[in-house]
Amino acid sequence: MLNIMPRKALTQAVAYLRTSSTANVGADKDSDKRQRAAIQDFASRDGFRIEAEFYDPGVSGADPIESRPGFAALLDKIEGNGVRVVIVEDPSRFARDLVTQELGILALIERGVRVLTSTGDDLTNTDDPFKVAMRQIAGAFAQLEKARLVSKLRVARERKRATGTKVEGRKSYSEINPAMVALAKKLHRYPVNKRQRTLQEVSSELAKAGFLTSTGKRYSPAAISKMVSAKA
Repeated sequence: MLNIMPRKALTQAVAYLRTSSTANVGADKDSDKRQRAAIQDFASRDGFRIEAEFYDPGVSGADPIESRPGFAALLDKIEGNGVRVVIVEDPSRFARDLVTQELGILALIERGVRVLTSTGDDLTNTDDPFKVAMRQIAGAFAQLEKARLVSKLRVARERKRATGTKVEGRKSYSEINPAMVALAKKLHRYPVNKRQRTLQEVSSELAKAGFLTSTGKRYSPAAISKMVSAKA
């Protein structure tokens, strides 16, 4: 009688992909295909099952983590289903800027998540004193920037109140959803097929990324115009 060993259960994981330029995005491009293949090969070899994939097309490696729709959706997935492993092709796909990379990794560490590359490197490894120091520095910078912004906004509100101007009011799209506005600006800024996207096309791309109105409809061209013209 054959003694068949039970198959080891696969560990759940999610994949994160990023393409830095819209010129490398599309059915005829291979950046996302290459990343996907490398991640899947690693997952198959090392006993992981990819539960979901999150992709930030046309997003610079230096862009803040919090402004990336794909990464935001990844965090929502992690917080909702208990997956505790994220796999990327290599560290540069996560972020090229070191501080940005460490801030993102820190956000995942705080959620008990490991970030692995397709070559098996553990980007969340805390045994490396240099990495630990970088995360502490990145965290300090983030906290400093947050405090600076809070102080700046408070001073601005007080200045407006002193002139009798009403401070409270309807929030702008940038206040409501900065990630959506950031993506709208990128889509409008970078050409596709050697031409600038129309406002309607930007609205369609936002809808594909999951950004819809409170009633579940696409944003109007007028709304897109406000987003792309909003001051940073």
